[in-house]
Amino acid sequence: MQLREALGELPETVFADLLEDEDSYVLVIDLPGVSPETVDATLDGGRLRIEARREKAVPREYEYLSEERALFLDADLPLPPDATGAGAEGTLERGVLRLTLPKSTDDGGERISIS
Repeated sequence: MQLREALGELPETVFADLLEDEDSYVLVIDLPGVSPETVDATLDGGRLRIEARREKAVPREYEYLSEERALFLDADLPLPPDATGAGAEGTLERGVLRLTLPKSTDDGGERISIS
Protein backbone atom coordinates (compact mmCIF):
# COMPACT_ATOMS: atom_id res chain seq x y z
CA MET A 1 0.00 0.00 0.00
CA GLN A 2 1.38 3.40 -1.02
CA LEU A 3 0.30 5.19 2.16
CA ARG A 4 2.17 2.72 4.37
CA GLU A 5 5.32 3.22 2.28
CA ALA A 6 4.92 7.03 2.36
CA LEU A 7 4.63 7.00 6.17
CA GLY A 8 8.03 5.31 6.25
CA GLU A 9 9.45 8.31 4.38
CA LEU A 10 8.34 10.85 7.01
CA PRO A 11 11.18 12.42 9.02
CA GLU A 12 12.62 10.14 11.73
CA THR A 13 11.20 12.44 14.40
CA VAL A 14 7.60 11.88 13.20
CA PHE A 15 5.91 8.72 14.45
CA ALA A 16 2.76 7.47 12.71
CA ASP A 17 0.41 4.48 12.82
CA LEU A 18 -2.10 3.40 10.17
CA LEU A 19 -5.15 1.38 11.21
CA GLU A 20 -7.95 -0.09 9.11
CA ASP A 21 -11.35 -1.68 9.68
CA GLU A 22 -14.24 -2.47 7.33
CA ASP A 23 -15.51 1.12 7.27
CA SER A 24 -12.51 3.42 7.63
CA TYR A 25 -8.81 4.11 7.93
CA VAL A 26 -7.36 5.80 11.00
CA LEU A 27 -4.07 7.66 10.75
CA VAL A 28 -2.41 8.52 14.08
CA ILE A 29 0.56 10.90 14.05
CA ASP A 30 2.53 12.18 17.04
CA LEU A 31 2.84 15.98 16.74
CA PRO A 32 3.94 17.32 20.14
CA GLY A 33 3.70 21.09 20.43
CA VAL A 34 1.03 21.35 17.70
CA SER A 35 -2.43 22.79 18.41
CA PRO A 36 -5.66 22.54 16.38
CA GLU A 37 -4.99 26.12 15.22
CA THR A 38 -1.55 25.22 13.84
CA VAL A 39 -2.46 22.05 11.93
CA ASP A 40 -4.30 21.72 8.63
CA ALA A 41 -5.34 18.46 6.97
CA THR A 42 -6.87 18.29 3.49
CA LEU A 43 -7.94 15.40 1.28
CA ASP A 44 -8.03 16.05 -2.44
CA GLY A 45 -7.58 13.88 -5.49
CA GLY A 46 -6.51 10.80 -3.58
CA ARG A 47 -3.88 12.66 -1.54
CA LEU A 48 -3.74 13.69 2.12
CA ARG A 49 -1.88 16.91 2.83
CA ILE A 50 -0.90 17.67 6.42
CA GLU A 51 0.69 20.98 7.38
CA ALA A 52 1.58 21.46 11.03
CA ARG A 53 3.54 24.07 12.95
CA ARG A 54 5.06 23.24 16.31
CA GLU A 55 5.30 25.94 18.94
CA LYS A 56 8.49 25.95 21.01
CA ALA A 57 9.16 28.28 23.88
CA VAL A 58 12.77 28.62 25.00
CA PRO A 59 13.65 30.78 28.01
CA ARG A 60 15.81 33.78 27.05
CA GLU A 61 18.71 32.69 29.24
CA TYR A 62 19.12 29.46 27.24
CA GLU A 63 20.43 28.82 23.76
CA TYR A 64 20.17 25.71 21.62
CA LEU A 65 23.13 23.33 21.69
CA SER A 66 21.21 20.84 19.59
CA GLU A 67 17.88 21.36 17.85
CA GLU A 68 16.46 18.26 16.23
CA ARG A 69 12.71 18.80 16.60
CA ALA A 70 11.50 20.40 13.39
CA LEU A 71 9.18 23.38 13.66
CA PHE A 72 7.15 22.39 10.59
CA LEU A 73 5.69 19.24 9.12
CA ASP A 74 4.61 19.42 5.49
CA ALA A 75 3.50 15.97 4.34
CA ASP A 76 1.75 14.98 1.11
CA LEU A 77 0.63 11.36 1.39
CA PRO A 78 -1.08 9.07 -1.13
CA LEU A 79 -4.34 7.54 0.03
CA PRO A 80 -5.90 4.18 -0.69
CA PRO A 81 -8.39 4.55 -3.55
CA ASP A 82 -11.37 3.90 -1.25
CA ALA A 83 -10.50 6.61 1.34
CA THR A 84 -12.67 9.73 1.23
CA GLY A 85 -12.87 13.15 2.82
CA ALA A 86 -16.67 13.00 3.02
CA GLY A 87 -17.36 12.55 6.72
CA ALA A 88 -13.67 12.53 7.65
CA GLU A 89 -12.90 13.61 11.22
CA GLY A 90 -9.80 14.77 13.00
CA THR A 91 -8.85 15.26 16.62
CA LEU A 92 -5.71 16.54 18.25
CA GLU A 93 -5.25 15.60 21.87
CA ARG A 94 -2.05 15.85 23.90
CA GLY A 95 0.05 16.19 20.74
CA VAL A 96 -1.49 13.22 18.95
CA LEU A 97 -3.33 13.86 15.66
CA ARG A 98 -5.96 11.23 14.84
CA LEU A 99 -7.58 11.35 11.40
CA THR A 100 -10.50 9.03 10.62
CA LEU A 101 -11.03 8.61 6.89
CA PRO A 102 -14.19 6.74 5.87
CA LYS A 103 -14.07 4.28 3.00
CA SER A 104 -16.10 5.13 -0.09
CA THR A 105 -16.05 4.96 -3.85
CA ASP A 106 -16.29 8.78 -4.03
CA ASP A 107 -13.41 11.28 -3.79
CA GLY A 108 -14.47 13.75 -1.09
CA GLY A 109 -11.97 16.54 -1.83
CA GLU A 110 -12.69 18.09 1.54
CA ARG A 111 -10.83 19.80 4.36
CA ILE A 112 -10.81 17.82 7.60
CA SER A 113 -11.93 19.76 10.64
CA ILE A 114 -9.53 19.23 13.57
CA SER A 115 -10.97 19.57 17.07
